[in-house]
Amino acid sequence: MLTPPSPPTAETDGSTGPAGAASADRSTGSTGIVSASTSASTSASASAFASTDGSTDGSARGADAGEPQAPAPADRAGRLRLPRHARKIWLIAHVAVSVGWLGLTLGILTLGLTGKFSGDAPTARAAYLAMRVFADWLLIPVSLLSLVTGVVLALGTPWGLLRYRWVVIKFWLTLAATLASIFALRTFIHDAAGAVAAGDARPSGQTQHILVVAPSVALTIYLFATILSILKPWGPTKRGIRLAGLRNRAATGDVRRPGPAR
Repeated sequence: MLTPPSPPTAETDGSTGPAGAASADRSTGSTGIVSASTSASTSASASAFASTDGSTDGSARGADAGEPQAPAPADRAGRLRLPRHARKIWLIAHVAVSVGWLGLTLGILTLGLTGKFSGDAPTARAAYLAMRVFADWLLIPVSLLSLVTGVVLALGTPWGLLRYRWVVIKFWLTLAATLASIFALRTFIHDAAGAVAAGDARPSGQTQHILVVAPSVALTIYLFATILSILKPWGPTKRGIRLAGLRNRAATGDVRRPGPAR
């Protein structure tokens, strides 16, 4: 016997009846909550993006994407970093004292030539006495200031002190000239000035010769150092090449330590 179909109830038909209406209301409410949450999240993300600096670089974007970031190896080298205005001040000081040292050496050479080749004994005597004034008051501070300002500039700029061959050579030449001027040249100048002050017409022939040759060699060294500063020849040292490799790895995101140099 066929049983007549039962009429649809609220439980079997989700589109009609009280249960269907309640379910629809709950679905609509849930959709509204999700939409509101999504809008709030979007607004928060937009606010966070708007609050960041517009100059954010690729490394910052990598950090936002969850990529691990590491400090640049070149920044861990411990290099002194001079601000732009301080660098200019040190550069002006270095150029000023270096030019002063060049002029001082030229003046000592002129006095040495005068004392050796002048036919007038009082003129020769005055030349050696004036040479002692230069040695006592100017030679030490000018030579030391030239050395110190050069080292500070090298350490405070990308050139470094041991990264480029021309800087290394200039440093050793300046150091040798400073030590020779303080401990050797001043000794011979004092000997010459003491001899003429004691009544001798001129110092010994060896002292006269040294007081011409030594300033001539020093003047050649200073001119050569000036040429190095202008031309900057010969490229980087092994240390400079290694540090450049570290900077390149940091720029490309490869922070692995390099193997031992061969």
